[in-house]
Amino acid sequence: MSGAIQHVTPVTRYARAAGVMFLLTMIFGGIGEFYVPSKLIVTGDAQATAQNIVSNMALFRFSFVSYLIEATCDIGLAWALFVILKPVRRNVALLAAFFGLVSTAVFAGGELFYFAATFILSGANYMKAFTPDQVNSLALLSLKFYGACAAAFMGLYGIAALIRGYLIYKSDFLPRILGVLLMIAGSGFVLKNITYVLAPRFSSDLFVIPMSLAGLALTVWFLARGVDATRWNEMADRAA
Repeated sequence: MSGAIQHVTPVTRYARAAGVMFLLTMIFGGIGEFYVPSKLIVTGDAQATAQNIVSNMALFRFSFVSYLIEATCDIGLAWALFVILKPVRRNVALLAAFFGLVSTAVFAGGELFYFAATFILSGANYMKAFTPDQVNSLALLSLKFYGACAAAFMGLYGIAALIRGYLIYKSDFLPRILGVLLMIAGSGFVLKNITYVLAPRFSSDLFVIPMSLAGLALTVWFLARGVDATRWNEMADRAA
């Protein structure tokens, strides 16, 4: 009896950990990627953007720290979701983890361009060779590079979400509707990436809304219900 309980406990803990990390990702990702940039970055206006950042430097830096928390959670999620989903198809779950980790790494590179604005607008001696207008334009250009990297991240993360959604749909231990929601969300990220590159005027933020809904659904389910450990163990035994 005790051996069976010990066998169930690990996956339950992974599910709870995934729920916590999903929640932290949504909170700090919302702050670092959407809320703060929307308050400080003025599209097409380098001077206004520079003034906003310089006047709210602590907030700008906090948004970068928020991303670091989000990235840490994304790495943890890649690990936790691999463990949870590997009984379905281990190699496919591993592929999803790879896409998730690479997408996090790509976005980390983009965030360096975001943080670079603090150096450009610092007023340091090495920036004296540029006029104020040139400095402001360089800062805005750096932020544009950040946005381009974010678009590349969406495509890779979208593929990871598609694969994970498929695995959830095929599993015996999670509701199929969660898999459907995640596959729709992943498709939205991929479409956002494709349209951003090939047809920018058709690229819409509406494509990313399903990911918020899927993330919220997964967060609530993992925290409230977790994984059906009995069925997970049965599927893991069959896979073994």
